[in-house]
Amino acid sequence: MSTDSVQAPTVDVHAHILLPALQQLVAEADPEGFGAQQALEVRRNGPESMAASGRMIKERWPQLTDLDRRLADMDAQGVDVQLVSPSPSHFYYFAGEELALKLAKSTNQAVREFVDRAPKRLNGLGLVPLQHPALMVEALEHAVVDCGLLGVEIGSFAATPEDPERSTVELSDPRLEPFWRRAEELDALVFLHPFGCSLDERLDRFYLANTVSQPAENAVALSHLIFSGVLDRHPDLKVLAAHGGGYLPTTLGRSDHAWKVRPEARGCAEPPSSYLKKLYFDSLVHSPSELRALVAAAGPEQVLLGSDYPFDMGSDLPVDEVQAAGLPADDETQVLGGNARTLGITAAAALTARRNP
Repeated sequence: MSTDSVQAPTVDVHAHILLPALQQLVAEADPEGFGAQQALEVRRNGPESMAASGRMIKERWPQLTDLDRRLADMDAQGVDVQLVSPSPSHFYYFAGEELALKLAKSTNQAVREFVDRAPKRLNGLGLVPLQHPALMVEALEHAVVDCGLLGVEIGSFAATPEDPERSTVELSDPRLEPFWRRAEELDALVFLHPFGCSLDERLDRFYLANTVSQPAENAVALSHLIFSGVLDRHPDLKVLAAHGGGYLPTTLGRSDHAWKVRPEARGCAEPPSSYLKKLYFDSLVHSPSELRALVAAAGPEQVLLGSDYPFDMGSDLPVDEVQAAGLPADDETQVLGGNARTLGITAAAALTARRNP
C-alpha cells in the first residue's frame, strides 16, 4: 500500500467484477435476445479472438470473482482503493424494458454487496439501461441514492429495441437529457466504457475488435457529447472516459476546424478541444509517450489512474506505468490519487464517514 495513503490514497478508477448470476438471469429471462447477442459477439470478434478471450476469462476467473485475490493484487500493485464497475459484458442492451430495469437494479445491488465486503478498499459503480432512455433516471437513482454507489457505467451507444426507426441511442440523443441533468444533480460519476463496435465484421481479425474498436468508440461517443452541447448544458457533469478517451484527446484539430467552417458542427459553444478540460480520462493508454500527450492535452487534473483490472488488455502494474511516463512529480501525484480525492472517489467506508460525521 502506498506510503502516503492517509493523505492521498492511490485510487484505480477502472477495475471490473464479473457477476455470473446476472448472466444466468438474462439467459433464462430472454434466451433469444441473449443468444443473438452472443452470435453478434462471434461475428464482431471472429473465432480466433473468441477462443483466446475464452481462455483468458477462464485463467482470470479468480481475479474477476474472488475478493481475497483482488485485495492481494491491489497490494502488489500499490493500489489502495479500487472503483469497481461491472464487466461491460453485463450491459445487455438488447433487453426489453422490464428485464433491463431488473438487470440494472440487480447489478447495482450486487456491486453494493461486493463493495461492502471490503469497504475500506473498494467503492462501486452501477448500471443503467442506455437502450431505454426513459428508465435511466430510475436506475441511476437506484444506484446512487438507494445503493450508495458513486455513479454508473455506460457504453458508447445502444440499440433501440422500442423504436425500430432509430438504429442506435447515441450520447447526443435528446432523450438522455433527464439522465444527464439528474447525474449532475446527484454529483454522480458517469464512466464511459465501450463494449462492441458498430463496425462489426470489419474488425473480426487480429483482435481489431478491441484494439481499434475501443478507442474509436470512445472518440465517437465523446464527440457526440461535445458537439451536441451536453457539456455546455451540464457544466458540472462528471464524465470519465476509459482507455484515455481513445483516439479523441490528441486528435482534435480536425474537429476544431470543422467547428469553425461547418454550421452543422456548431452545436457546442466553444471549439471541441476546449471540452477536454471538462472531461476526465483514465491513464490506460499502454504507452509512456501517449500518457504524456494525454496529460498535456487534457491537463494533469483531468487524468486518473486506471488499470482495467483484471483483463489481459489492462495493466498488471498500473502505478508503474504512470511512473514510467516521467511526468512532473505534482502531475504524477494528481494522476495516482489526488484527482480521485478531488472528485470524491474514495473507499465506501471513507465516503460513509464523510457523509455521517
